[in-house]
Amino acid sequence: MENNKFFIIIPLYNDWKSLWKLINEIEKNIHNLNAEFHVIIVNDASTVKRPNIKLNLNKIKFVKILNMKNNVLSGRCIATGLKYVCEKEDFDYVIIMDADGEDRPEYLNFLFNKTIENPGKTITANRMERLEGNLFNILYNLHKFITWIFTDKLINFGNYSCLPRYHVENLINQGSLWNSFSGTVAKTIDKRIGIKTNKGKRYYEPSQLSYLNTFIHSFTISSVFKKKSTIRTILFCVFFLLLYFISKLNLVLLIIFFLLVYLLINLFVSKRTNLTQLKSSLENIKILK
Repeated sequence: MENNKFFIIIPLYNDWKSLWKLINEIEKNIHNLNAEFHVIIVNDASTVKRPNIKLNLNKIKFVKILNMKNNVLSGRCIATGLKYVCEKEDFDYVIIMDADGEDRPEYLNFLFNKTIENPGKTITANRMERLEGNLFNILYNLHKFITWIFTDKLINFGNYSCLPRYHVENLINQGSLWNSFSGTVAKTIDKRIGIKTNKGKRYYEPSQLSYLNTFIHSFTISSVFKKKSTIRTILFCVFFLLLYFISKLNLVLLIIFFLLVYLLINLFVSKRTNLTQLKSSLENIKILK
């Protein structure tokens, strides 16, 4: 892995204080790794002014900030960052991290070592433990189960991952990347390995993750598999309709109703898939710093 170039892409909205702490933590955790490291910050049109902080970096070669003209949300910032490095930078691997500290920098060593062992595979950080309350964890596991039922994919990873160049080049040609990063990885990249990780605590601000955001997140993933999830939903509806004719239970009709609602929401969210916007995403970069 000597002389291999790793680019770390970090989407950001307003949380500059956490970002500077994260970069310092990254510097500490990669100092013994035998590779070049570069950081790309995708600033999602933050409304908080960037503070003037001088970073004392040795291992990280440079930190570059891509300022977006318009706010597009974290997932599309990741897509834009991947598009940018493919077209503008010379790299071998890309690591995706969130800026808030929940993607713990100490796992960079594990991602790096697993990449050395498997240079042609994507390495995902699979979260084994979460810090939210019991109710949230139950709902989150329910989301994973429902996603598995309708997509045949058990997706227990988020953004935190390390991808080889040819996987990145494949991703930026998938319109679904504009919709969901993890869903697109699960759908298009079969050569991947997960490492066990625990979710970190946010450095400063409280978590923005809510039940509504988890609900939306679930549909953005399943909508990547629109064809498969649509077929499975219809088959479930047919099954439960036959069951109703046999049992005459009104509860069965309620299940069919929820299945149809699921199908309609899934089809609506799938409209977020947009290869044209992904290909033109670099036009939304206002300035490089």
